[in-house]
Amino acid sequence: MKKIIQIVLLLLSVSVMSQTQQKEWPILKSYDENHLARIAMPIGGIGTGTVSLKGNGAIQDWEIMNRPAKGFNPWLEKGPPVNRAPFFAIYIKEENKKGEAVLLEGPPTNLDYEGDLGAIGTNHGLPRFEEAVFQTAYPFGQVQLKDKTLPVQVTVGAFNPLIPGNVDDSSIPAAILSYKVKNTSKKPITISVAGTIQNFIGHDGSRGKAENNINTFKEKNGLKGIHYTSNGVDKESEQWGTFSLATISKGDISYRTNWLPVKWGNTTVDFWDDFTNDGILEDRAVHKTDTPMGSLAVKTTLNPGEEKNMKFVVSWHFPNRPAWRNLNVTVGNYYTTKYKDSWDVLEQTVHKLPILENKTITFVKAFISSDIPDILKESALFNLSHLRTQLAFRTKEGHMLGFEGTAPNVGRGIGSCIHVWNYDQTTPFLFGELAKTMRDTEFGYATDDRGLMSFRIHLPLNTNAQEFGIAAADGQMGAIMKFYREWQLSGDDAFLKKHWPKVKQALEFAWVKGGWDADIDGVMEGAQHNTMDVEYFGPNPQMGFWYLGALRATEKMATYLGEKSLAKKCRSLYENGSDYLDEELFNGEYYEHKIIPPMLEENVAEGLVAGMGTKDLTSPDYQLGKGVLVDQLVGQVMAHILDLGYLANEEHISKTNNAIIKYNYRESMLKHPNFMRSYALGDESALVMAGYPTERPKFPFPYFTEVMTGFEYTAGVGMLYENQLDIGLKTFQDVRDRYDGIKRNPFNEAEFGNHYARSMMAWGAVLATTGFKYSAIEKSMRFTSKPGTYFWSNGYAWGTCKVKNKEADLTVLSGEVILDKFTLDGIASKKLKSKIIRSTESLNIKL
Repeated sequence: MKKIIQIVLLLLSVSVMSQTQQKEWPILKSYDENHLARIAMPIGGIGTGTVSLKGNGAIQDWEIMNRPAKGFNPWLEKGPPVNRAPFFAIYIKEENKKGEAVLLEGPPTNLDYEGDLGAIGTNHGLPRFEEAVFQTAYPFGQVQLKDKTLPVQVTVGAFNPLIPGNVDDSSIPAAILSYKVKNTSKKPITISVAGTIQNFIGHDGSRGKAENNINTFKEKNGLKGIHYTSNGVDKESEQWGTFSLATISKGDISYRTNWLPVKWGNTTVDFWDDFTNDGILEDRAVHKTDTPMGSLAVKTTLNPGEEKNMKFVVSWHFPNRPAWRNLNVTVGNYYTTKYKDSWDVLEQTVHKLPILENKTITFVKAFISSDIPDILKESALFNLSHLRTQLAFRTKEGHMLGFEGTAPNVGRGIGSCIHVWNYDQTTPFLFGELAKTMRDTEFGYATDDRGLMSFRIHLPLNTNAQEFGIAAADGQMGAIMKFYREWQLSGDDAFLKKHWPKVKQALEFAWVKGGWDADIDGVMEGAQHNTMDVEYFGPNPQMGFWYLGALRATEKMATYLGEKSLAKKCRSLYENGSDYLDEELFNGEYYEHKIIPPMLEENVAEGLVAGMGTKDLTSPDYQLGKGVLVDQLVGQVMAHILDLGYLANEEHISKTNNAIIKYNYRESMLKHPNFMRSYALGDESALVMAGYPTERPKFPFPYFTEVMTGFEYTAGVGMLYENQLDIGLKTFQDVRDRYDGIKRNPFNEAEFGNHYARSMMAWGAVLATTGFKYSAIEKSMRFTSKPGTYFWSNGYAWGTCKVKNKEADLTVLSGEVILDKFTLDGIASKKLKSKIIRSTESLNIKL
């Protein structure tokens, strides 16, 4: 019976989706034809891999085989350039005119006009549209194609369901592509839309070889398409699996499971002539090739002014993910445990796509309608795309892990590097279930019996997690704060009790002999490895604020669990450490680093030195010293997000933000000497990592002259929390101005690799400007009292809150919340007696 219902739903959904989109897709930002060159919007499920929609409508970055493949377009046959990277094309036939075919792309954005054999670029030489404009509100991307010589306007659309709190439906290994075609002439026309993809199973863009691959046309339950498989690739290889190209549109369906053998340009000539003749594809005889081409076309007619939406789905299923970069160990993919193969992905997904599309639209519209500045929406929403790339994955057991960033063909910075992922505010507030799995790896696997948490977590988890064996001061203290956050957002007491022994050990590890706070006074003086990839020696604000935040979070958890002695100890250390930061490190403008060399190796506990920092413990290089660190208040920013209050003097925090702008801001990078990597150049504006208004160490920490967006966002979020709106917004604007589509991809903020995890701090700006705070433990919710309508999400439920005067209309759009208390900052709180608000329900609250 269940199977019959699914088939009926599938047939109904195919009928509905063939007509038009369920709703108009939202748009937050548009990019004109001069800003398309670098745009590549990731489409795919969380932890599944991705393909990208280019600014001109092309599809590239086929990163579906368990590793990055930046720029990869399958094109595997040897021989002359035959223009066969994946493409979609349209056949157009007007009355009394000869039919023609055109790529469904605007002008090329990656063309090298000076190749030694002529211009080189993806599908160069093929006809295409004259104009393209890219419009987006992630995860929706739309390319408007126009051409005054053609009787059609086309909107190329791409998305994948993205619904906060709904991990499974946001993790579908597929890209949904739509080609909305409008007849702009006064006569009927015939059109056909065709997609072509080569069978490249076995080759991921850098490794492996395609061998004896097979394309099969399948028609089942209203789905029609090409199923790509292999009879030659090793089934244990990371490149083995399946993918599919199917249509869910009505019309005359035709296909090819093969093209002619490659010889000069004949193979493309044959396809183009066949398609241009009548818009119907004729299959070709099977011939020996390891990489057969597959093409699928849908033909229909359009009356004058009529518009139809031709929809396709690309799905994939590659189960053999290796452990980080160790090809000898396989940890698998969680998503492949949910489906048999890529065709099963289609059968399980297509019948519910209209609902998932509408839910995604509802989320995005609610978010971009929020009364916060557009630049903050852009930074938060576009950086959310990182979760859809090969940056993050889930093992077959379901644990989410991630690299720091991605190189063109490998992950960079293995091990869910804890001090990098400390900055991610996107995952916990949109997908709390995934954030909890990351805390489970940190405390359930990576923390040893001493309390040392390996800041790079090795795989497999059950045997190798602690193998790295080095602790990072900021990473470990941040992990404690993150654990507190996940407990508060989820309200999961079982989660707290399960990991509480290791949480305590992780804090107490700071107090070991030769450790970070060996004299147990609330001040970190020891060897503090940190996200600058070196060790700091002596008290400094960056580690100091992380430590204070961890003490406050542990105090809260200990109090809840009735461990009064530990709570009292944490409180005492916190108060002493806070006083020390203000009295000893604050210089009147900002917090400094007081360098205290350890002198001897035996003064440093085992597991605190990673080997990338100084070798001279009597006069260490790579210290911050009297520098103005852009990131010095990161622990305070996290404390604001967690509603832990001020960790030090409030006035000092505000003054420090002013100092960061005064000493670290560069209106132009043109005259700024940078001795490492360049993420900002020329006349671009940015906050550099450290300014030195007085004295500077001869060799400061390595990145002191660099610019990195995650650190800029952290400073900007901190400014927003202090109501320093002008400088906070300017900081965000400077970042996004650099990622403008001309020089850089708006969906790819880089640091040590593409799609860098730290930039997901951008969601913190949403929290800061809406004032949203939520505790499932206290059953409480808070917002700013500033009038407006605000989006909120706690990782499990989401909705909007409209604030006016002393009144709020709280709406739950998905999930449910139970509230005992509701607060508008600066106005009042109201007790609600455990009011349950379910999905689509609203509650009016008068304070």
